[in-house]
Amino acid sequence: MPKLSSDTLWELAVAEVRSRESGGGESDGGETVSERSVFLMGSKSGGKTSILLRCLDRDEPSKPTLALEYTFGRRARGHSTPKDIAHLWELGGGISLSELVQIPINPVSIKSLSVILIVDLSKPNALWGTIEKLLQAAQAQLEKVFYQAKEAEKSKRGLCLLHYQDRELLSPFPVPLLIIGSKYDIFQELDSDKRKVVSKTLRFVAHYYASSLIFTSIKSESLMSKTKSFFSHLAFGLERGKTVSFDSTKPLIIPAGSDSFSQIGSPPATDLDITSLHAKNPKDLWKKVYERVFPQENTSEQTELKDPAKDPQYSEPQIDAMRAQKDQSLFIWQLLHFSTG
Repeated sequence: MPKLSSDTLWELAVAEVRSRESGGGESDGGETVSERSVFLMGSKSGGKTSILLRCLDRDEPSKPTLALEYTFGRRARGHSTPKDIAHLWELGGGISLSELVQIPINPVSIKSLSVILIVDLSKPNALWGTIEKLLQAAQAQLEKVFYQAKEAEKSKRGLCLLHYQDRELLSPFPVPLLIIGSKYDIFQELDSDKRKVVSKTLRFVAHYYASSLIFTSIKSESLMSKTKSFFSHLAFGLERGKTVSFDSTKPLIIPAGSDSFSQIGSPPATDLDITSLHAKNPKDLWKKVYERVFPQENTSEQTELKDPAKDPQYSEPQIDAMRAQKDQSLFIWQLLHFSTG
């Protein structure tokens, strides 16, 4: 059997959806059907499929995702109106199959693509490694595709962040990003101080990437309802609700742009001299502090992923200089805040 390219797989997926739709891409009244793409990735056995099925109101048992699976969702905007389509890709295997990101992240999908990263809160010792490797893999592919497309779509993402706090210190993910912390019911059983470290660290990561953040559990109807609103916002453009929660003793619910570095505070390491960590930038500082509390599982057998921001292939001297200046400003702020806090 010939090897299928990512473009071929994408075209087959789109054709499958359209073949099931009557009347093609437009309704009789001329209304255009909206098509969006959502790519889900995250911790192995972290509940990605279960969460997706619940968000789609599908009452069926979840099965392990073997590699990369495609499905789609449809939603009518009103009575006798065309149904909008969401192309949904789910990456299985945790970080082991990260090279498959090239299939859902392509020149066609980036025009309306969002990414959902689902991390298993019950396994904090694998959390940072999962976030780092999967976001680097996705970002590297996005940078490659945007570079080929002259970054026309990426510039639109920047315009959407004008109202964000700390926008001059952020490193926005190239497309809308939602981080979901799964298995909150198990996470609740952790020591309160350790829960605080996880919560605070994820707040930093989410804000740094201009991402939304929500903790959930498939055993909680209330949390799944809120999770579904975040999902539907990305998949169908619906309102995501007004609920916001920053309390680390409760499930975090933080829409993108709602948080700030001043609210998050410094890395939770009161008994640690952070100057001894020799951190290179703010993210590295939070990583080193987090790993002091939760030593990460050995993932040396996995392919080392390069930071796309350091890839000379996509070098932009002016942008790189601005990025370095932002990192330095935030790093100094973190050090001063830590020393006075």
